Amino acid sequence: MSNEHVLIVGTGSAGKRHARNLTELGCRISCMDPREDRRTELAAELSIVETFATMEEALTYAKKPDGIVIASPPSAHVDQAITALGAGIPVLLEKPVSPTLENGELLAAKQHETGVPLLLGYTWRWWPPLAEVRRLLAENTVGRLRHVNFIMSAHLADWHPWERYQNFFMAHSAFGGGALLDESHWVDLMLWFFGAPQCIFASVEKISDLEIDTDDNVDMLVSYGNGLRVTIHLDLFGRPHQKSIRIIGENGSILWNETPNRIAVGSEASEQWRETHFDCERNDMFMAVAREFLDTLRGEPVKTCSLADGIQVMRVIEAARESHRSGRVVHL
Repeated sequence: MSNEHVLIVGTGSAGKRHARNLTELGCRISCMDPREDRRTELAAELSIVETFATMEEALTYAKKPDGIVIASPPSAHVDQAITALGAGIPVLLEKPVSPTLENGELLAAKQHETGVPLLLGYTWRWWPPLAEVRRLLAENTVGRLRHVNFIMSAHLADWHPWERYQNFFMAHSAFGGGALLDESHWVDLMLWFFGAPQCIFASVEKISDLEIDTDDNVDMLVSYGNGLRVTIHLDLFGRPHQKSIRIIGENGSILWNETPNRIAVGSEASEQWRETHFDCERNDMFMAVAREFLDTLRGEPVKTCSLADGIQVMRVIEAARESHRSGRVVHL
């Protein structure tokens, strides 16, 4: 069991999850959130060392944290992470790095200057079925790859049923909400599986009746120089919810679904799939992130997802935005 003192910055849904998981792993937890009601909620649920309304209060407290988890809205990520790194404290940063590549690069410069570890929370990298998909790709299971389709479709009103979706940061561009930024998990997975692409054509729009001021529909066509084409569809209005990846190669296909939790490999014209079912639960990947973060606090290097990985995601996001603005293909 661990005994590190970890400061949770932002005690909404993600922050509460990190606080619970790190408590289960033996950590002592403090929290910082400008909203008193959220601080009070977490302190009522868990044994909390101290609560703070600002980062400045937290970092001048006598019991300085060993690590900081930043789970605030994306608009605050860079400023808070720079403050933490400047204090010499390792960071677990929720994705995305920032709403903009420019600010993300400011954070990258600060990390380079300080050398303080930063682990980035693109959590699907820790999901066993997707690690298995990556292994199958490395083994050339379905031959030369030709087309990959990523789909993430989930109605925003279902995400946090305990609050009005209009109050959720995801509904507001000023806080870094929207499908492209928040669901950039799937861009990250594309990069994790296949590396950097050659060019992108994209549409980033608000098309539904959701009462939000940010994008709720994203479609990307991504081209690789080796003949591979990738399509990514993200939306915030779909029901039933769907998260899936279909990978088509010269010798067959790989299919991953979140529900049911399975990988299927097929190489025949008929619907004959060799299926592998998994019993892992969603929180398992968050626990794996927490364990790796604790390893970094003990001197281990970041292994699974670095700030540099997140900057690569931001480059793709900026290219998608530019493609939508210009109506043209953007080369990376």
